[in-house]
Amino acid sequence: MTNELFYQILNDDELLRISKKIKEKKKITSGEIVVSIKERSSLSFKKKTVRELAELEYNRIGINKTRDNTGILLYFLLERREFYILADSAINEKVSDDLWDSVKGRMETFFKNGEFCKGIISAVDEVGDILAKHFPIKPDDTNEISNKVIVRP
Repeated sequence: MTNELFYQILNDDELLRISKKIKEKKKITSGEIVVSIKERSSLSFKKKTVRELAELEYNRIGINKTRDNTGILLYFLLERREFYILADSAINEKVSDDLWDSVKGRMETFFKNGEFCKGIISAVDEVGDILAKHFPIKPDDTNEISNKVIVRP
C-alpha cells in the first residue's frame, strides 16, 4: 500500500524537518513528543472517533509506558482531515485542555493555508516549550521513543 494521500500533504524533506524539531525540543524536556500520521483508518475502525484512534496509537507506540508519564502524541488522520493532541497523565495534571485547544487552533490556521509542515513544526515547538516549562530535562534522561515521525498507511 502506498502513501499517496500522505505525499500530497508532506514530502520526505519535510518529515526530516519535523523529526529534527522533535529532537531539538527533546533536548530541553524530559517529556516525549511523538508525531504519528496515519493515512487511513481500517474498516474495523471507521466508526471510531479521532480521539479513540489516537488513544489506540498512543498505547501501540508505548507512550503510556514512559518513565514519568510525560509523553504527548500529535496524531493525524489524513483521510478525515482530523488530528488530536493526547497528553499523558502527568502532563494533564499541570496543563489544561484549553492550552491544547489553542495549540490546535494555531495549527489549524497553518493547515487552512496549505502549510502542513509549518503547522506541525509550530505545534512541536510550542508543545516542547510547554513540556520544558513543567518537565525540564533531567541529568539521567533517556530518549524513550524515537524522534522520527511515524507514518502509517
